[in-house]
Amino acid sequence: MRPLGRIVLGFLVVLFGLFWQCSPNQNTFTSDIYHNTTAHYNGYFYAKEKIAEIQNTIAKSLDDDPNEILRLFPKLDTTLASSYKKDTEEVIKMASISIQRHPNSRWLDDDYLLVGLARLYSCDYQNAIQTFKYVNTKGTDPDLRHKAIIYLTRTFIEQGDFIRAEEAFHFLEKEKLTRENAKDLYMEKAYFYQQLNDYDNMVRNLANADTLLKARDRKGRIYFIIGQVYQQLGFNSEAYSYYRKCLATNPEYEIDFYARLNMAQVAKLDNKKNLRVIRKQFEKLLADTKNEEFKDKIYYELGEFERKQGHLETAIEEYKRSAHSGKNRRIQGNAFLQIGALYFDSLRRFSLAKAYYDSAIGALPKDIAGYEAISKRQKVLGEFVTYTETIQLQDSLLAMALLDSSVVRKMVDSVFASRVPKDDGKKKKKKRVTSDSDSQSSSFFQTESTSTTDWYFGNLSAVSTGQSEFARIWGNIALEDNWRRSTKSANASTGPAVAASSDAPAAGAVAESGPPANPAEAAFKELYTSLPRTEEDRMKAQGKIEEAYFKLGDLYYFQLEEKDNAESTYETLITRFPQSEYKPEVLYKLYLIHKEKKDPKADVLANQLKVEFPTSTFTRILLNPDYLKETNVAQEKQKMIYRNAYASFQQNNLRGTQEQLKQALAIGETQFTPQLELLQILITGKTEDVTRYQYELGEFMKKYPESKLHAYAEKLLASSRDFIAKTERARGIRFVASFEEPHYFVVVHRIQDRASNDISQALARLNGQFFKAQKLEATNLIFNDEFAMTFVGDLPGKEDAITYLKQFETHLASQKPFSTLNFHNFVITKDNFNIFYRNKALDEYLSFFDRYYKK
Repeated sequence: MRPLGRIVLGFLVVLFGLFWQCSPNQNTFTSDIYHNTTAHYNGYFYAKEKIAEIQNTIAKSLDDDPNEILRLFPKLDTTLASSYKKDTEEVIKMASISIQRHPNSRWLDDDYLLVGLARLYSCDYQNAIQTFKYVNTKGTDPDLRHKAIIYLTRTFIEQGDFIRAEEAFHFLEKEKLTRENAKDLYMEKAYFYQQLNDYDNMVRNLANADTLLKARDRKGRIYFIIGQVYQQLGFNSEAYSYYRKCLATNPEYEIDFYARLNMAQVAKLDNKKNLRVIRKQFEKLLADTKNEEFKDKIYYELGEFERKQGHLETAIEEYKRSAHSGKNRRIQGNAFLQIGALYFDSLRRFSLAKAYYDSAIGALPKDIAGYEAISKRQKVLGEFVTYTETIQLQDSLLAMALLDSSVVRKMVDSVFASRVPKDDGKKKKKKRVTSDSDSQSSSFFQTESTSTTDWYFGNLSAVSTGQSEFARIWGNIALEDNWRRSTKSANASTGPAVAASSDAPAAGAVAESGPPANPAEAAFKELYTSLPRTEEDRMKAQGKIEEAYFKLGDLYYFQLEEKDNAESTYETLITRFPQSEYKPEVLYKLYLIHKEKKDPKADVLANQLKVEFPTSTFTRILLNPDYLKETNVAQEKQKMIYRNAYASFQQNNLRGTQEQLKQALAIGETQFTPQLELLQILITGKTEDVTRYQYELGEFMKKYPESKLHAYAEKLLASSRDFIAKTERARGIRFVASFEEPHYFVVVHRIQDRASNDISQALARLNGQFFKAQKLEATNLIFNDEFAMTFVGDLPGKEDAITYLKQFETHLASQKPFSTLNFHNFVITKDNFNIFYRNKALDEYLSFFDRYYKK
């Protein structure tokens, strides 16, 4: 053979040897280098790059609302997953090729992890779980096994299986982890607790992860979340510290902006210097053109800051700027709400409070926390303003009725004159106009109060509210005589369009006298004709004031629960109107108020009631507490007991609550009885089985279908069922294979057949014929919207249950009513019955019954 041929042949032999050594089944040094290098830089590398792209896509899906605690991780869903479906498929393909071609490479476990992640991000949770479990059981690298369990924890959380997620991270807590895995575990645990709204444990785990974080973890965002949680928990010093750490990381602009705002909320302000520093921070934020879209939020937080310093008027101005500086309805609604609360709680200017609460309700979304309480106060304020303005208006009219017409005219002129700005000959500057009546300079526009000394027509907010209410009832009608009449003269009936375009005078008195020379003239005429100048008119005005005081006192007493204000209002009523028809009831309520305070004046009031009104219903109640059973006043006593009972319930003093409820229910049945019974059911929910709780809620809804509490009871029942369903689904519906315990015999039938009574009677006959000694009873129960149940208990054990089942099938199953019905019948232990009923697991239990009983 020629030398060249020998060389070529030798080269081919060597090359063949190398390829043979690189076979997937070889473990030689050369083979290991080949497979490790090829696996890493081909399939694994490209799959890892694709996973990074998917993770970036998921991260961008985060819709952060910095006004709420931010989510640690984006929520995975199938809609989002469909946007990167091709990428996840590519990851699985590339990693699978690497696994198949290089089964002995050291990147095998890494490839499986990438497959598991692709399945997790695709929301293919079951296959993701299997993949991560495989890595944990078959993997050789302990760090990768730990990482697989961390990913497994995330999968369980996304699936809503919190029990198994907790088991997974409890296992890892016992293992020795790398810094990277320890950090990831803390983050997953924090995410777990965030889903459960357990912010205390959430922030503990985030704080533990702090020292392990790296720049790529978006440390600024995590520090911001820790600050938010600490702020919500009331640890302002810790919150301030983490907001500062957030800013030190130079985070993205929106996080930076809100961190600075939140720092102002939690800053400890010990001196004026600190106050100046915070205000300068707000000024810088407002001056920054990049914050133009956030001005409403800045002004709102500035209002919060001033409110906390006790500068209420300044705070109100900042809230107003917030409400008019942006389009965010939630911020706008909260600004209106804060203004309304300040006017109501602190400044006691109720007309203005009502106006701002109305605006808040119009702007706030209904899903905001506390919406029902806000709505309730808004409705209460409507009544409150009605009563206070009635008192103010009628007192003003009565006072002016005693004056000469010229004096009244001067008063009206002075009001209108105060509204016209003086021309001092200099160039006028534009000023910002506000809607509040306190911006007026006239002495008639003073601070609103509930006293009767202010003049009604000098209070613009009161007059405006009255005009709005008039328009709501009567519409926009012309100012003319006989405006209530449906039929008027041809001139008067031409409507607003004709009147606006015509110079013809209005009908009646206005037509005769011609148009007024100025608005003050028209206002004077309208006012003067409404003054109560006759004795009959004065009596009507006094009656309106008397009724308003009484209703205002009740509103303070029952709805706002402000006893001191109720007391002063009631006392004003009986002082101004000593012969009032409300006096007996007012004296009794004052007696209750002072008795609750253990004030000796209670005895004086009780004696006054007995002497002045010996035959009054309230005197009889005072002398004979049993009289409450015969009157509607029983409700008032029940309400008083209920308030104490509910306070005990909130303190988890259930025994004390039950005793108080027994006391209230013993008074007798009133319209308030459903409230007492529902509280009793809430105690059942805490002390007895959930099945009993749900059953009693269902019975309550049947008993009171028209009650206002029906919807609330329905909501409680739905919440209980949802909670149990989620819990059981998380654990899996597992019936207990333990049979030597009491059983029920159950017949499930359709509600539309209306056969409950016939079935229970048939079973009662069977019991009397074959099981008389056991004293068995048949009970009917609604199973769900489609089925009802009739069940018999208690059967001592499995053999007795089987005997009963055979007797039923022999003697009843083929007879009426069963022969005409579609039904299911079976026996079931008490424990399994609870699981069956809670989960409405009819099909699941029938399978269990076939497996364990029919054999």
